[in-house]
Amino acid sequence: MIGRLLGILLIVIAVAGGWQYLKYQEFTRQPLHLPDNGLSLSIEPGMSLGQLARRLKDRGVIDNPLFFKLLARQQQQASRIKAGEYHVIAGATPVQLLDQLVAGKVINYAFTIIEGWRFSKMLDHLAADSILTHKLNGKDDKAIMRQLGYPDEHPEGRFLPETYYFPRGLGDIALLKRAHDEMARFLTKAWEERDKNLPYKTPYEALIMASIIEKETGKAAERPRIAGVFVRRLRKGMLLQTDPSVIYGMGDRYQGNIRRRDLRRDTPYNTYTRRGLPPTPICLPGKDAILAALHPADGKALYFVARGDGSHQFSATLKEHNRAVRKYQLKRK
Repeated sequence: MIGRLLGILLIVIAVAGGWQYLKYQEFTRQPLHLPDNGLSLSIEPGMSLGQLARRLKDRGVIDNPLFFKLLARQQQQASRIKAGEYHVIAGATPVQLLDQLVAGKVINYAFTIIEGWRFSKMLDHLAADSILTHKLNGKDDKAIMRQLGYPDEHPEGRFLPETYYFPRGLGDIALLKRAHDEMARFLTKAWEERDKNLPYKTPYEALIMASIIEKETGKAAERPRIAGVFVRRLRKGMLLQTDPSVIYGMGDRYQGNIRRRDLRRDTPYNTYTRRGLPPTPICLPGKDAILAALHPADGKALYFVARGDGSHQFSATLKEHNRAVRKYQLKRK
């Protein structure tokens, strides 16, 4: 009698085990319970597999936390799940979710540095970003550059305008470091491939020129022509006479207009009173401006004036230039 009962018990256990195995196999293949637009899932550093399984159960994503833990251990992924913020798409299975968590395919956010921004404007936009972790607030330029590991560098122009993608919680320091290193790499490569006989002694001087070209250009196609004008003026020892550098040197005194006395007031950035390049870049130049500075267009033009539509009229002589100024700036022929 006892033997018969034991046999029945073993059969029941085997049937129950087989049923659970079938349910487990079905669990691994069936899509998770997710809304049509997917689900945002955050995994904090140090979260255990059990805590993750319970979170998924509490949010209605899975029915059986034990099956999820078993799957993770069976696939040897229990200790390989990475912290971060994830977007799980509708239709994903438990196996696909685990693969995503192990691969660290987190949600990436974007921060774009715009060509022509000043360093100060970039910092304002960084401070306003709600996704980044902020550690630079209240620090001056020198303190920021020290924290980035470049204590001897002036920050203007040192960060490459691009769109940078990052996960939630990345530090503003890390993002700035990436932008700085991207600029350094691009400038180094561009300098190695530069035209011959340019009037720059160092890549930094080319970066300064690129920042001027960036601020002077309304239309991208004109960058090499504007670069050509400035390069020829440097070679001839002429004053660059570029308003954006004057504006930069005015600082907070600039209120939207340059007056004659501003052009006469000497600052390190006043290219109407001082020959050569200003001491630092005047903005964050983009790749195209850097390439224009290192590959200026040939020609004879030594002057240009804005036409009012974003383009410029280029002139080879002062007489031609004065005529263009009367036409496009003073509105008379």
